[in-house]
Amino acid sequence: MQLSMAPTEAVKARRARLAARLDGTRALIAAGEPSPRNYPAATYPFRASSHFLYLVGLPIARAMLVVEGGESTVYVPPHDPADALWHGALPSYAELAAAVGCPVRPLTELPALEGAGAVPCVDARGRAAQERALGRPLSTPTEADEAVIDAMIALRLVHDAAAIEGLREAAEATKAAHLAGMKATRPGIREAEVRAAMVHEFARRDMTEAYGPIVTVHGEVLHNDVYHHELADGDLLLADVGAESTGGWAGDVTRTWPVSGALSGTQRTIYDLVLAAQEAAIAKVAPGVRYRDVHLAACRTLALGLVELGVLRGDPDEIVADGVHALFFPHGVGHLIGLDVHDMEDLGDRAGYAPGRRRSEQFGLSYLRLDRDLEVGMAVTIEPGFYQVPAILEDARLTAVAGDRLDRDALARFADVRGVRIEDDVLVTETGSEVLTEGIPKRAVDVEAAVG
Repeated sequence: MQLSMAPTEAVKARRARLAARLDGTRALIAAGEPSPRNYPAATYPFRASSHFLYLVGLPIARAMLVVEGGESTVYVPPHDPADALWHGALPSYAELAAAVGCPVRPLTELPALEGAGAVPCVDARGRAAQERALGRPLSTPTEADEAVIDAMIALRLVHDAAAIEGLREAAEATKAAHLAGMKATRPGIREAEVRAAMVHEFARRDMTEAYGPIVTVHGEVLHNDVYHHELADGDLLLADVGAESTGGWAGDVTRTWPVSGALSGTQRTIYDLVLAAQEAAIAKVAPGVRYRDVHLAACRTLALGLVELGVLRGDPDEIVADGVHALFFPHGVGHLIGLDVHDMEDLGDRAGYAPGRRRSEQFGLSYLRLDRDLEVGMAVTIEPGFYQVPAILEDARLTAVAGDRLDRDALARFADVRGVRIEDDVLVTETGSEVLTEGIPKRAVDVEAAVG
């Protein structure tokens, strides 16, 4: 275990801010437990709960943090005597305490926690351990639970300097991965080979993927998780791949590039339109701006372009208001990013939506993951796209909203475009925004030059 993942002063300051928000409410934050892949001793690599990482900075399996007033204590499982044989020397309680900046005690000394609030662990084993410690189920949140959850949301929405440094580290590795993927691309190989070139850049930095990579010639499948297709001339390769830094911070970038190194005329037309939509959305990012309006800026740009191409007919604003554009851009323009690639989505819309705001029921807009006013220090992704999804375009119920506004003959001209998405990680600053992943090529000419 590395004892320097998160700066000690940073996690101490976060715990102090949490305690101040809780005003005496005691909080229990659990790291979670390793999950077996098939038999108990063969586990997946352990990744601690993001809430625990945020406040402690180290992935200590089965550990629990208790915050009460100005005091914090981390309770850890006693070392098994066999650990030294199989895993080498493990840090002592004193060494752990120095690293996390608070007392560290054996888990056997965990006090009674009646009345404490908790952020539920995502993994079932970790949640079960929390419930045993609390003596109650977490399925129905108590007032104390809600207080702890809301305090954690408020803290994690706005990144401190140490968090931003972690995001920059992830962005740099993500840049290297995308450059490697572009360079490795050529007709005749499988998607798996490009994926391997990309994740190699993480492994050589002792990092891992922040999520399951998407590397596919079927860009119309939004979360494609297979890599067996062969790349051919004329294909577009969509790669949605991001690093997880050594401290757990996520990168999340999508680029789409031509397998042959040259976009066709129709591919370039759609590519440039998606890029224009992304640039319009990024230009909108600034403190005080509602993220829903950032999404709509991308939608309007896309709708205007599709009208100009003859694919859609009518007034672009009406097209967006009615959700016709969502036939080609069915998801939200992005999400929060931090220790989770979709930051705090384990807490649902309580984290992503400001109090009093609710998800739309309109197709497309209903998938918007974030509807808050942006603040300095927030980090978000901006990722518009254009997709020809058969399950949408062949569904009479979904396409009915278009009426005679969809020209399928005009759309047929773009048959060689299955899917295009362009995504960057964007930090909200006092003067607007900073694109953390700006160094990854995305102008058509630059992407073409980087391939092969």
